[in-house]
Amino acid sequence: MADIPLFVISEYSASERRVTPSWSISEFKTKMESVTGIPPGSQKLTYKTATSERIPMDVADEDSTLLSSFPLSRNGEIHITDLRPPSARPNLNDTTGVEKYVMSEEDYAQKSDSVLAWKKAQKLGRFDPNAPSHEQAKIASYEQEVRERGIEVGKRCRVGHEDTRRGVIMYVGDVPEIPGGIGAWIGVKLDEPVGKNDGSINGTRYWGQPSELKHGVFVRPERVEVGNFPALDDLEMEEI
Repeated sequence: MADIPLFVISEYSASERRVTPSWSISEFKTKMESVTGIPPGSQKLTYKTATSERIPMDVADEDSTLLSSFPLSRNGEIHITDLRPPSARPNLNDTTGVEKYVMSEEDYAQKSDSVLAWKKAQKLGRFDPNAPSHEQAKIASYEQEVRERGIEVGKRCRVGHEDTRRGVIMYVGDVPEIPGGIGAWIGVKLDEPVGKNDGSINGTRYWGQPSELKHGVFVRPERVEVGNFPALDDLEMEEI
């Protein structure tokens, strides 16, 4: 009897396998231990047909019952469930006990085929002799946006031209907690909890009190439109 290509799926693995119908259930489980990491005695098999019908593969005699006893077909799935309690299973996601190689900064700096070496050769980032002037130009551009848009703390605004993101400007200035985010950021307390934070970033609070509701957002000046944007009532929100 020809082999049948099936998908074998468990909690931590999924792969296509060529299965021989003349294998017994116990023989199949033994072969799958090295694939799934589940001991044969702890495996529960379920066959899922191409039409998504699930057929339990529980039998009284696993040594004499063959896989051909089930309606196996090409591209079907055999799901293998681990019957062991969670405390008895190895935690394959825990890498804390795995010894890892860590290269020192000195060794990395001496490598000629690293990203750092490439940046040095291309004069990118901090290796660009003109980087300070580029940063200053970027900062000046944001400051100009703030002035031209009339952005000031206490003014009403909307963010990104979205009427559902109306609020009050609470902060204008640098936000060092945002990686690579030099220049002015605008902190807005939104009327609705559709923001990204509660007015704090990485432990630094810019306004308000700790809250599970996310009314706060920090955006660049070009995304802020100052104007007559009062808070919307429930009816207006439903229409939007």
